[in-house]
Amino acid sequence: MSLLKGFEVEMYTGTPQGVAVGLSRRIVTDLKDFVREPDQRNVEYVTPPLRSYQDLLCALVKPRRQLREYLKTLGNYTILPGSTLALSGSDHFERSAPENPYHDLIEKHYGTRVVTTSIHINFGLDTPELILKALRLMRLEAPLVLALSASSPFFDGQVTGYHSTRWGLFPQTPAWVPLFTSHQHYCSWVEEQLKLGTMWNERHLWTSVRPNGNHRPYDINRVELRISDLVSDPSLLLGITVLLEQRLLDLVAGRIPDPLTASKFTPDELVSLTYENEKAASRNSIDAQLIHWQTGETLTVREWVSRWVDDSLASSQLPGTACYVEKVSHLLQQGNEATRWLGQYQLGLPIETIMQMAITDMEEQEEQLLTQECLEHH
Repeated sequence: MSLLKGFEVEMYTGTPQGVAVGLSRRIVTDLKDFVREPDQRNVEYVTPPLRSYQDLLCALVKPRRQLREYLKTLGNYTILPGSTLALSGSDHFERSAPENPYHDLIEKHYGTRVVTTSIHINFGLDTPELILKALRLMRLEAPLVLALSASSPFFDGQVTGYHSTRWGLFPQTPAWVPLFTSHQHYCSWVEEQLKLGTMWNERHLWTSVRPNGNHRPYDINRVELRISDLVSDPSLLLGITVLLEQRLLDLVAGRIPDPLTASKFTPDELVSLTYENEKAASRNSIDAQLIHWQTGETLTVREWVSRWVDDSLASSQLPGTACYVEKVSHLLQQGNEATRWLGQYQLGLPIETIMQMAITDMEEQEEQLLTQECLEHH
């Protein structure tokens, strides 16, 4: 058994020198699979729901290649790695749809704090109650995904002190979101927030994980993890996804208990603990020390994720995925993008040079994936 899963991928466009340039109005007009974000310096594509990891790899890489080729027709433009405006540009908003009233609210209230890129990972589940159960587990463990994916240590040409400046700055809204105990709890809570004005619409739930579907909060069909920074390496992203899917399969099968019944903490304490874990992961990523939601023990991200990796490699639930999980093992040893970039900075490389090297690395990695047999035959 495997779950349906898919990705929402946000990326910056810009110059090979690393400066973000707003092109999304033209992109979404000419490329049918791309959609705009409020600021036109980033653009998004969505993969279809799939079960096969080989198919997912193709679904991740092919639109990216299409975008890269299209950008060349507009001029000397490329795709930028990272999840913040690393070199410059946070002093102004570049509206992609000036007529959109929702974008008006976003620009007015949040400014360029929301001009970030990320990966949203979606898992399809059969019933609303199962989605809420999955949401509880994924929300408590989302800080680990933030730590693995962190790729925004620079902002406006400065080292910020965060490994994920994106999550450190991002306006989580509403400020306090409970651990939903049921689908009805989620529905009634959203209705209350809309009345209070803490949410402008049903989409205005900007937290690490949320339910998603055709008519939220009532008609939901998946759980959406939103905390991840942009992961430039599609194979690594699949490795992270395998680990998450394994956790969800274990939850569905009863091998992992519902956090509501298996933690030493109350639901409100779990929310507070999770916010603190998110802060720690945004600052120190894989070197962060986190508190385990079930036992209360303090673990480094490396220790906690290593347990996930061992469990996944020992399991046969998702055959053919070990190569992706090994990518996560390699990350734990060699560092994520944020720690590698900061290491280069500490060696004396300018931020501009680091980002330009990362742009080249991202394109070369893409080329390697496109030459793999699985992509050639899709």
